[in-house]
Amino acid sequence: MRLKSTLLATKLGSMLCIADDEKLYLLEFVDREGLEAKQARLSKQLKATITPGETTISKQTKKEIDAYFDGDLKQFTVPLQLIGSDFQKQVWHALSKIPLGETRAYAEIATALKRPKAYRAVAKANSTNPIAIIIPCHRVINSNGELGGYAGGIDRKQWLLQHEGVASKSW
Repeated sequence: MRLKSTLLATKLGSMLCIADDEKLYLLEFVDREGLEAKQARLSKQLKATITPGETTISKQTKKEIDAYFDGDLKQFTVPLQLIGSDFQKQVWHALSKIPLGETRAYAEIATALKRPKAYRAVAKANSTNPIAIIIPCHRVINSNGELGGYAGGIDRKQWLLQHEGVASKSW
């Protein structure tokens, strides 16, 4: 299997996009801690070679990410290939249902998954999200209304939420 990697320039910094001509596998800020390990895991899990280049899907991803940052896109349509445990995929699917301009607490997602005590596991799955922005892990905050963490950096999380129209609380 061959995957292509390309860099996308955004208002918040460069993002690494890994895709083939059918699906997007990874979209992450290039300065994210552990990105190289994430790429290596992806390559190993899929027995794939990752080489520089563009694909139909990476071009679509760029177009949609640009439209998102310009405020012209409310819903992503890029086809995704999620690689993770069943629980991680359930969490990522739940994240995808959080509407633009809204947030959810980790505990709310755990409850929605009928595992109300699994909020820490939800937070862990959230932190391993392989598709930044498109799977909106930045829309998950602490139950007390504080931002919590974000693998892309807390300043980016705050910017993304404000860009989406989330009313600032104490942040």
